[in-house]
Parts: sequence; C-alpha cells; structure tokens
Amino acid sequence: METIGAPAARRAALAAQGFTDPVPTGPVTRRHLQRVLDRVRLLQLDSVNVAVRAHYMPVFSRLGPYARTLLDEAAWSHSARRPRMLVEYWAHEASLLPVADWPLLQSGAKRSGWWRHYGALVEANPGLVDDVLAAVRELGPVGAGELEAVLGGCSRRRPPGATWWERSDVKRICEYLFGTGALTTGTRRHFQRLYDLPERVLPPEVLAAGPADPEQSARTLVLRSASALGVATEPELRDYYRLGPTTSQRAVAQLVDEGALAPVAVRGWNRPAYRLPGAKVPRTVTGRALLCPFDPLIWERERTERIFGFRYRIEIYVPEPRREFGYYVFPFLLDGELVARVDLKADRAAGVLRVPGAFAEPGVDEPRMVAELAGALREMAQWLELDGVVVGERGGLAGVLAAALR
Repeated sequence: METIGAPAARRAALAAQGFTDPVPTGPVTRRHLQRVLDRVRLLQLDSVNVAVRAHYMPVFSRLGPYARTLLDEAAWSHSARRPRMLVEYWAHEASLLPVADWPLLQSGAKRSGWWRHYGALVEANPGLVDDVLAAVRELGPVGAGELEAVLGGCSRRRPPGATWWERSDVKRICEYLFGTGALTTGTRRHFQRLYDLPERVLPPEVLAAGPADPEQSARTLVLRSASALGVATEPELRDYYRLGPTTSQRAVAQLVDEGALAPVAVRGWNRPAYRLPGAKVPRTVTGRALLCPFDPLIWERERTERIFGFRYRIEIYVPEPRREFGYYVFPFLLDGELVARVDLKADRAAGVLRVPGAFAEPGVDEPRMVAELAGALREMAQWLELDGVVVGERGGLAGVLAAALR
C-alpha cells in the first residue's frame, strides 16, 4: 500500500475539487461550468438565502464572477440548441447533478430516503397518486400549492373527475413521487419547486437507458466520489452520495479487487484511505476562494478538520448568544489552507455585503491574508450586484479588514 503525507492528501483533495484549475480570464461559459461539474459532480441545494443560494457559490468559488443565469438555464430550462445539463434529485442532500447520473440515483443503489414514510399514505390512497400525476401532466410545471388548490377543492380548475383531497396529503404525495423519481423539478420560480414529469425534463437517451443495475451503480457512484474527493476514507466515499454502509463497503472492496480503486495510507489518518490509480497530486496549490457552508470541499466537517486543521460548524440553528462565529460563516481558502472565516449577509435593501464578524486562524500571515480576503469580498459583492462591503465589530480580524476595505 502506498503511503503519502497529510499535506499531499490535502493537495490531492483541492485538485480533485477544481481548485488547481485555471480561472477563466474572459466570460464564463457552459464549457467552464461543465468543467466544474466534472470535478464536484453535484451542487447541494439549500433554502437559506442570507448571502447567496448555496448552489451558486461553489461555481463562483472555482470560476470567479459568472452570470447566475448560466446555472439557472443549465438546471431549469432546455431547448434543442441548449440541452439541460442538470437535474434535481436527492444525492448528498437535495442536489443538482448531471442528467446522465439520473439512472444511477434511480437504480436502488441508494437507500430510500425520508419520503418512504409516506408509503402508507400511497397505499391507502392510490387514487390520489393517479390524480397528482394527471394534474401534473395537464398543468406542469406546477407547484405543490397550485396542486393542493386544484385537488383540494380550493379552485375551480381541476382535472376532470378529480376527487377533493386534503391539502397536506397532496404535498406529501408530491414529495413521495419526487423521491421515487415519478416526478422531478421542471423549473423553479422564486426558488419554489415546480413539479413535472421526467419525460418532459430529461433527455430521451437518459430515459431510454432504463433501470441501471444497483450493484454496478453503487460502484460507479463510489468512483464518482473518489474522483471528487481525491483521497478519502470509505465513510467519506459513502457520504458523498449518502450510500448505505454495506452497499458502500462492498462496492469499495470490489473496486479494489478490480484495480479501479487504490488503497493508500495517509500519515496521521487513523483509517485506510482510497484514491483513483494514477491520480496526480500537485506540488503546490495557489489562489483564493470564499467557501459557503455547503461547498463539497468542506461539507463533511470531520474530514475538514482532519485535512485542514480547521474546526467548522454551521451555527444557523444555534441561539444567537451561543454562536461562536456567526449565523452563516464562510471559510476563506488561501493557497491551499483555510486561514480565516467571515460571517456574511447580503443586505440587498442597503446594497452592501455585510461582514458582521471576521476571524483569523492562528499563525496566519495576517497582512497578506487580509489583503486577499478584502479582494475576495469586493469581488463577491460586485458579483452579487452590491455596491460595497461593510465590516462589523465581531472578531479579531474585523478592525484590520475594515481598514483594508476602506
């Protein structure tokens, strides 16, 4: 088994996530977006919009300023000239993933999610399933609220012969059908999911592929994870797509036997790790990036602490007096290290990016880091079409960062 040092593992992880790829010097195109997708494999969706929606930020972190409509069109619209690149499904969490990966996620390789608890409702009300599918076929793309109105007796518009159903049952059935792949997201309106039939969303060749073999799909998903993570333990490979432990362990063992996955020992790690054979490890990593809490580089918190020596927790659900760093904190990556963290809020009414708190990691070259962080915050503010950056008072970095921005 090959043995590598922890710094090499960190550089391998950064390269796998696209942080050693060149940043575009001109306008960002679908080709650049595809390169990011080839690296990270999926973009997590989240409803929090304090600074910017979670799925937009990883692309910005790797490519710099880009038109967010580029991602919107790739995910939620299509035409003969510009086919859809992404589809929504439960992967790590609710995620955007390449349309070609749809059969893998529908194969049974993943365990059924929380929607399985609505199975009893489905069995008790098969007519409701038929009515929801018929309404989506007639009205889609359509939101759950409109479907509730149509099927719940709150509107004159309804499919012929539809039964009046309880509103909450309609929403639950929509979530169940989304989880089983009978419905997907046709588009979004103000971030509200509008349901549609997969045959009106996915390319014909993806639908024609038919059900994928679950064992082979699990192996493919583990390889996707290995490609995105660079060097990872089996639980980390498993977590990327939230596979079950037995499924993941069996897939990893088979891939090692086949030579498709190489075991590797990382000094200081207390578990065996794996990587793709022949994967390159860069000698250095340069550049800067602000990372949102749902960036795939850092979403597995124990891994983040082991690789970067950076303890990170999201404090959205922590009562304000007990928060250590802030409500929605972005780690700052500089030359391959996590060197600071900033609490961010886009104040759209005032037209500024607010930084209520700013904190440096111990032992950081502060003057250079502050200059780079100030530049990254200015760039993010401009990308969000805000007029400037305003720094608050929390954190030991706040004063010098405010001065640098002035």
